Amino acid sequence: MGKSVTYQEAGVDTRAAAALVHEIKADVLRTQKRRQLHNSFGLFAAAFDLGDYRHPVIVTGCDGVGTKLELLLEHGMEAEAGKDLVAMSVNDIITTGGDPLLFLDYIGIEKLHPERIKRLISGMCDYLEDCGCILAGGETAEMPGLVPPEVVELSGFCIGAVEKDDLIQPDTIAPGDVLVGYRSNGFHANGWSLCRRILADHPDEFKEDEVRAMLAPTRLYHDVTAGLKEAGIRPKAYAHITGGGLPENLERLFRGLGADLEIPYWENEAVQKLLAHTDPEDRFNAFNMGIGWVAIVDPASAEAACGIGPGGVVLGEMREGDGVTVKVKPLSGETP
Repeated sequence: MGKSVTYQEAGVDTRAAAALVHEIKADVLRTQKRRQLHNSFGLFAAAFDLGDYRHPVIVTGCDGVGTKLELLLEHGMEAEAGKDLVAMSVNDIITTGGDPLLFLDYIGIEKLHPERIKRLISGMCDYLEDCGCILAGGETAEMPGLVPPEVVELSGFCIGAVEKDDLIQPDTIAPGDVLVGYRSNGFHANGWSLCRRILADHPDEFKEDEVRAMLAPTRLYHDVTAGLKEAGIRPKAYAHITGGGLPENLERLFRGLGADLEIPYWENEAVQKLLAHTDPEDRFNAFNMGIGWVAIVDPASAEAACGIGPGGVVLGEMREGDGVTVKVKPLSGETP
């Protein structure tokens, strides 16, 4: 019989993984200030008491960071990756009018890298603390021989709840309703296969600080949804502008209706430098073009809605007829 082999010698260190769970407890506790689990963190499953809801409807979502993750890891921006991961799922949850309650992460890695993982989780907890969502658990999987070194597989899962009577109802959208957009932090976590291609084709055109600026994390829009609720404004629909840009993400809400949108010029120097290398029409289907969130409200609420959350602006109105068209508002003094 040959030499006995330990699990650690095969590339998996369960003791180090257990120690890591202990080390991240301080971050986890930051996410339990507004809400608490029904039992302890670290058990085999997490529980949450829905007793504060009269008629709760569960809402769920999952997402990742996409190919943006490669550049985030290359530039040592794991915390930003953690924020992206949370925002991509939480923003989807709050389009329903619901509350993000629990978040779980999946991290697949070739070999345990405690400092890298702690930075990822710290970023997640920064955003989760902001929106009152609990980091309820997750999975860190060491997979030597399957995941290449320096690669991290990253997925996030969010569970929320909303009172049945408070669910956002897109089928109430009518002609004349106003689309109010809220600015993005950048490309967010979509379109990065195109971004990476352009950066690889023109490496001398982009400075390190410009690339890092473009890697800004996806904005959380819970401040907008909470502000509208506090103001007594109930939107008819919300759209989180992800892959497919404004046209695709808005059209999924419309039934026999359309809109012609005029968006502000995207005042971001690094972004504009990259956009100069993209197809003028295709960019609207690849990127959010500076608008990461849209609320559709009745005309009487439009002005107030614009003042809630930074960057609120009227984009256009609903009309009869299918389809969404988008154009950029010319800068002052420019010819349309």
